[in-house]
Amino acid sequence: MSSLLITNADVVTLDEENRFFENGSVYIEDQQIVAVGNFAADRYAADRSIDAGGCVVMPGLINAHHHLYSTFARGFTPPGPPPRNFVENLQKLWWKLDRALDADDVYYSALLALMHAARAGCTTVIDHHASPSCCDGSLDQVERAFRDVGLSGCLSYEVSDRNCDGEGIEENERYIRKCHAADDDQMVAMLGMHALMTLGTATLERCAALATELDVGFHVHAGEDEIDVKVTEERYGKRLMDRFMEFGIAGPKTIFVHGIHFDARELDLLHSTDSMLVINPESNMNNGLGSAPVLDMLQSGVLVGMGTDGMSSHLISQARAMYMQQRSIHRDPTLAFVEACDILLRNNRSIANRLFREPRGALAPGQLADIVIPEYVPFTPLNENTFFGHLLFGLGFAAVRTTIARGRVIVADGRIAHLDEAAIRAQCAERAPRLWQRIQASS
Repeated sequence: MSSLLITNADVVTLDEENRFFENGSVYIEDQQIVAVGNFAADRYAADRSIDAGGCVVMPGLINAHHHLYSTFARGFTPPGPPPRNFVENLQKLWWKLDRALDADDVYYSALLALMHAARAGCTTVIDHHASPSCCDGSLDQVERAFRDVGLSGCLSYEVSDRNCDGEGIEENERYIRKCHAADDDQMVAMLGMHALMTLGTATLERCAALATELDVGFHVHAGEDEIDVKVTEERYGKRLMDRFMEFGIAGPKTIFVHGIHFDARELDLLHSTDSMLVINPESNMNNGLGSAPVLDMLQSGVLVGMGTDGMSSHLISQARAMYMQQRSIHRDPTLAFVEACDILLRNNRSIANRLFREPRGALAPGQLADIVIPEYVPFTPLNENTFFGHLLFGLGFAAVRTTIARGRVIVADGRIAHLDEAAIRAQCAERAPRLWQRIQASS
């Protein structure tokens, strides 16, 4: 058994009592938190101690929707005229990029993004993958990156009919069965799907039957752009949620992503089925897609989470973007501040705790030891009434000193010591131009 003691910390527990401990401590054994509070340093004989130096200590962050495969797109400009709408953006950039990935690209793009996640205080990532030219075994490459960095992951492959009917179903089935057999809670699986606009009836039937057999939920885009609604209505005469309900896709284990174009009745269906919905503010703004009706979603009782959608691995910036976006849209400076923080910190925790057995997202005995120590010493009062202000106006700009995932120190003094970061970045710097060349050649 290994043990770790963190001392001299402003401990933000985010537990059920929302406790704060000035000059507090956290004691960990193996992968689990044993004690949190104000106790003498010699109460526990730990193998290793970390003096937080008065910095904030808080739970590791959870990313409820990521596309790790998009890492090498940074700085890339698709050939030809710039995309003018959502469909062209898919066709000219993302669907060319994912087809150009090889197995090593999949691994290194995930590895680099997860290193960035760890450096940003994120310890759990729910990822949605696509690599049509190396579909088989691709989720093993993503898992390899998670294990090399040390974070927890929930993986799925994006099934669609855009290249061939039902592409990705077998990879989902193989990986789900692998996770079930391994019984290892570091990595879990869902059944991924792209969006209704690329999914035919036969594919939906196959996915629904497989999910029932394997007792898993879905991770699927929905209502990101009007075209998803339009195509579904024109082909089937149904709204998005009606189509999902027809195949039993909705439910407490399913994550719908984006939801910008869900109407009020569809939000009620999300609530009545206890489905999860994940918003991605920066990505939606970047693609010119408008804003999800987040406050309406919350008012409808939907469990709303937050992701980065491959834009980055930095989560606090998503919460800032969401609350500022909502205030701008509604022209009301009193809105969305608390909601944005609750979505990031509490709702993402609730989503993760539906998918993983090990509870996480709070500093309390029995919780998974996922902890982050930003380089942030408060200079104004820090308590249950002020923490959200520190989160959005201070912690989001602070470098991370230490990230602990599953009881293991992943980032120490700002470095990931167990990985050769320079060599990994050099490998990525070599791979990205070759990937871009393959995209150019396919155009």
